[in-house]
Parts: sequence; structure tokens; C-alpha cells
Amino acid sequence: MKSLFKLCLCMFAGLACSCGTAEDGDAFVRVENGRFVLDGKPCYFLGTNFWYGPILGSKGPGGDRERLARELDTLAACGVTNLRVLVGADGGGGVPSKIEPTLQYVPGKYNDELLDGLDYFLAELGRRGMKAVLYLTNSWEWSGGYSQYLAWTGAGKPAIPAVDGYEAYVEYVSHFIPSREARALLEEHVRFIVGRTNRYTGLRYADDPAIFSWQICNEPRPFGEQNKEAFAEWIARTARLIRSLDANHMISTGSEGFYGCEADMELVERIHAVPEISYVNLHIWPYNWNWTPRNDPASGLRNSMEETRRYIDRHLEVAARLGKPAVIEEFGYPRDSVRYERGSATSLRDAYYACICDRLLASKREGGLLAGANFWAWGGEAHPAHTFWQAGDVYCGDPAQEPQGLYSVFDNDTTVDLIRRTAEALK
Repeated sequence: MKSLFKLCLCMFAGLACSCGTAEDGDAFVRVENGRFVLDGKPCYFLGTNFWYGPILGSKGPGGDRERLARELDTLAACGVTNLRVLVGADGGGGVPSKIEPTLQYVPGKYNDELLDGLDYFLAELGRRGMKAVLYLTNSWEWSGGYSQYLAWTGAGKPAIPAVDGYEAYVEYVSHFIPSREARALLEEHVRFIVGRTNRYTGLRYADDPAIFSWQICNEPRPFGEQNKEAFAEWIARTARLIRSLDANHMISTGSEGFYGCEADMELVERIHAVPEISYVNLHIWPYNWNWTPRNDPASGLRNSMEETRRYIDRHLEVAARLGKPAVIEEFGYPRDSVRYERGSATSLRDAYYACICDRLLASKREGGLLAGANFWAWGGEAHPAHTFWQAGDVYCGDPAQEPQGLYSVFDNDTTVDLIRRTAEALK
């Protein structure tokens, strides 16, 4: 930890991401001529996923403000200033595969310690010239999201993939998009969060430059061919709602792209063509999508890179037609031999990250539409206690339904040097 911090410390003053706080002029990131612009200058970045940041910012269970400060300082010193973050989880505790504590424990009722943590987190980002992509809900079980909103409308006990199987989960959450009642509950949550005022800074969230973008959902999916039309309408409706509440910030979908849209590139283009949507999202998961053998990611590394390049190209074609920038908001690769523990080798992941980083750097040199990438995910100084997260464990990048350490970037991983060098080159 100490050696990493010394390695990165020289970067702190400059903040290698060109999306840091502007000294003068407009402190909000905008889109102009299909490119991100901050204070009139092009903006390219390498960021991370740090979904648990607001929990660390709280004074209640799970909170650790000292750790939060250390993690943010390390990230900023290494040039990582764009953080993709979960606003908060939904529903009750004690649910397998779901993180705790939860923010909205019943519809419209919130854990004030976690609201305070979100305020504090944004204030700390602002002090460091960092920015957050805030996603407002989740299509997956690990934070409630789709399934919890359905349960609140009386749809029955939610299915959990790890308990009931993936197909049972898909069948359950396929009812979210058609449910006016569930979507109405989410809209009230959107109004509450976007309309909030930060108790530490006094800024309305709508006026806070520490927010890079509002994001409708983490990996929103129709969950069924029959839902595609309603899904597109829901994305557009929610984007219009956010814009009615906030005139300053960009709005994004949070989509995986092709695999999040029922393998339908026309649907990808349709949801990103919504006027209020500022840029194109895509996620890339070679191991999860079987681009590499599950028991031998080394043998599949080359194919994973080739498929990744093709996946990026398909989405950049959409971005070019729409005249909008694109961001790879999630990407990851397992540790060598699919190990989880801190200190295990990451040569495969480093090679895969280099593939993404090289593409991003080339786009920056050419003034291209690929404007950013957020690796999944920052584990920092965490020392996971169990293979799967249990209440009371420290948080790292992997959510509760995945092995802790599978995709996490710990602060002593060799991957960090690649991240630092890429962020420096993106200045």
C-alpha cells in the first residue's frame, strides 16, 4: 500500500484524467460535436467502478470514512477521477446475494445514515476534483432493483439466481418493465434522489459538478423479446423525468449494449438515440459471456481480445450515427487460474486491460468517439474475509453474488501501474 501510494503520489496535483474540476468556466462535463468537453477542452478518461463508496461515507454500519479518504486519495493520485457508483440498495436485509445496509428499506423511506453517506461521498469527490456516475437502480439482485420494486407491488417473493436459478430470476424480473406500479415507485425514488440537496456542501445535486452523469440503471434489460417496445419507452420516459429535474448533468442508460438489449443492435441504437441520453454505454465481460473457457481463461485470452475489439466497433458505429461519445462503463477479466485472493497473479487481466487501454489511448490521439472506460472494479486496500460477501465483511469491487476478489483491483496488484500510465497519457 505504501509503495503504491508513493508511486502514484506524483500524479495527485495534476489529476491525470482530463475530466477533473475546471479552474474557471463550466465545471460540468458536456457533449459537443460528439465529444465530451470540460471547460471547452476535450475530455477522455480511464475510470473505475466503486459502487460501495457512499456506504463507506456513512457513519453507520459499513461506514469507514478514514478508508474512504485513503481510497479516494490513492485513486486520484493515480489519475482515476471518474467513479461509477450505486446510489443505494433497496429492500430489507438478510437476503442471499444482496449487499447491506440498504438505502431505501421500504418505498419512499430511507436510511438517513446512508443518505448522509452519499452526501459526504459527493462532498469528498468535489474536494478532490473527482466526478461520479450515479446509477439510480439495478436490474440485478445484488442491490434489490427490479426485483425489489416488483416485490413491493405484491408480485410475490423475488427469485434469487443463486438460490432459485437464473431462469427463475429472469422470469420474475421480466414483469418489471410491464409493471406500471413498480415503475411508478422507481420514479418517486428518482425524484427524491435527483431533487436532493447535499447537507455538507449546501448544493442541490442538480447543481453539483461532482456528478458526471445520472444513470438510469445498472445494466437495464428488457428481460424478454415481448418487453422491448416498453423497455425503450421506459428508458425515454425516465430520461425525460431526470431532465425535468436537472438541467445541468448528462444522462446515461447504464446499458451493456448488445447483450443488454436482447442481442438487438437496433434496440441499442434506439435507447441511445433518445435526445436526453448524452452518450452511448457498453459493458464487456469475456469470462461471463463465454468468450473464454471457464476453467482456462489463459487459453481464451486472444479470442477475448478479438471479440472485445469487434464488440467495441459495433457500438462505435452506433455512436457515430448518433453523433454521441461512447463509454465502456464496465470491463473485467479474472485473475490467473481464476484465483480470488489478494496477492494472486494478474498477468491475464493486465494483458486484457492493456487491450482496452490501448484502444482508449488511440481514440484520444485521433479525437475519436470512445471517450472513457471504467474498469470493474476498485478493491483498494480490502482484505476479503470470505469467498462470498457476508454482512459485516469489508467491501471490495465484487458485489455479494460474486467471489470476492474475482474482478477486484487491489492496491498492490500490478494492474495499478497500467492504470496509472494510461491515465497519465490521457491528460
